[in-house]
Amino acid sequence: MDCIFCKIANGEIPSNKVYEDESVVAFYDLEPQAPVHVLIVPKQHISSAFDIDESNSAVVAHIFEVAAKLAVSLNLADGFRVVTNAGENAGQTVKHLHFHLVGGRKLGREA
Repeated sequence: MDCIFCKIANGEIPSNKVYEDESVVAFYDLEPQAPVHVLIVPKQHISSAFDIDESNSAVVAHIFEVAAKLAVSLNLADGFRVVTNAGENAGQTVKHLHFHLVGGRKLGREA
């Protein structure tokens, strides 16, 4: 599979990681939309939110637990946003489920 996020999760492509455990990896976005912009990615390949089901939904709950921990460690006490895009019309450019953790400034209706 030629998936950039799978390669990052497997350590084949370097990234600026801020968190990693057995099921997820989190790293800084290369094109940040806010002072803090981290991507949280499951190591298991899931194409998008369309593909979340009972066999893989536990990792989504874990991603939100990681997001909360990262928000504390990255000093986002004033607030943060967690968002995912599903499909091209929503702006998904990498076909691997990932969540954007953004903050560090007052966010408008869209990050």
